[in-house]
Amino acid sequence: MRSRRGTIAVLAAATLTLAACGSGDTPEDEPAGTADEEMTEEPTGAAEFPEGSTMAELADAGAITVGTKFDQPLFGLVGPDQVPVGFDVEIAKLIAGKLGIDEDGITWVETVSANREAFIETDQVDIVVATYTINDDRKERISFAGPYYEAGQSILTLVSNADIQGPDDLAGTKVCTVSGSTPEANLLENFPDAEVVPFGTYSECIEPLKNGQVDAVSTDNVILAGFAADDPELEVRGEPFTEEPYGIGLAKDDDEFRMWINDALEEFYADGSWTEAWEATAGTVLPTPEPPAVDRY
Repeated sequence: MRSRRGTIAVLAAATLTLAACGSGDTPEDEPAGTADEEMTEEPTGAAEFPEGSTMAELADAGAITVGTKFDQPLFGLVGPDQVPVGFDVEIAKLIAGKLGIDEDGITWVETVSANREAFIETDQVDIVVATYTINDDRKERISFAGPYYEAGQSILTLVSNADIQGPDDLAGTKVCTVSGSTPEANLLENFPDAEVVPFGTYSECIEPLKNGQVDAVSTDNVILAGFAADDPELEVRGEPFTEEPYGIGLAKDDDEFRMWINDALEEFYADGSWTEAWEATAGTVLPTPEPPAVDRY
């Protein structure tokens, strides 16, 4: 499985590799130590995990490759400084930290809705934390830890559009969503009188919405809330009409890694780090929810 490390090295040159730059990582903040001590230091935490496990291999490498969205305000967004921010990003950092991997050991790879399973199957990423709804179809190809958040599909329109107040008003309208996503499947199955207009990413739907090419955008409420928070012309309409449990995608049947992440999530819930991550990101716009129960299927 660690052949993935070679893949990661190639990816590092071709994708966005982002190192943490917080003040706590600066050399002057590190504890003083001799050069000999630094040279003989063992890889952090590797011995804590069962030999041959994914956890041991990642900890031994001191590196992890994480797939996330780069265009999702509040959850995974890369701005001009090229540093990804959001709740998904913070959850990934917590998991990496639990493995003893520093933030500068994380390689961030953009995963859009259509490529997440493929990137896991081909070892291009170790985990995906990317507003990733757990469902049975995806479980045929990968495994999920979590959920770590419960979202729900909703509708985004222009503030000036009074004709759409919720999903019951979608008949005869053009609705933008992402090709291959769960929201697209929900629209096609449950709202056949709406014209679904698929794009590659949700951010690509915003300009067509603003120039009138489409009437609404539909995906998870928390994603739409992020767009609305950044643009006073946009508004989320109606209550969520689906349940979307967000999970952490990983290689299929790596049950040992999946159960370890589930244990880690429950520790994050109990020690307050999950709440702290939420309130520093999505919680700046949305109320703080109760963390969902982990599904140990």
